[in-house]
Amino acid sequence: MEITLANHQDLPVDADALRALAKAVLENEDMPSSTEVGLMLVTDDDMAVHNQRFMGRDGPTDVLALPLAPPGLEHRDRAIRSGSGVPYALGDVIIAPGYVRGQAQRLGTAYEVEIALMVTHGLLHLIGYDHESDPEAERMESRERHLLAAIGMERP
Repeated sequence: MEITLANHQDLPVDADALRALAKAVLENEDMPSSTEVGLMLVTDDDMAVHNQRFMGRDGPTDVLALPLAPPGLEHRDRAIRSGSGVPYALGDVIIAPGYVRGQAQRLGTAYEVEIALMVTHGLLHLIGYDHESDPEAERMESRERHLLAAIGMERP
């Protein structure tokens, strides 16, 4: 798996740990070894620009997932069906560590757990999970809890 991380902000992050987490999530989701994902860490100001551009929402947010497959095409199914070993570009996950740090403080969780959740959440979106309805949200949250537990993290 190819996990590219671009850090465009000043807060300290453990890039190797984030890449390892992304790889673990993708492996746990049975994505093919040819999967490629981009992780981009940005400032709150840059996230606000991305949030407006891609979601039509004002202000920063914690994470955005930008899948490369057209809507309605399940990524996992397409990747597994291809089985060709050709690189499979899943998409990009954009995270604002400053926003995530503030969010962790507001929620009373550790920053490391919150940023791990954002990586996991973004990757699950790229794979095809969503939280538009209550059953979808429960399925996605359950999967997030399972994946975080697999690396020894728990979010209250």
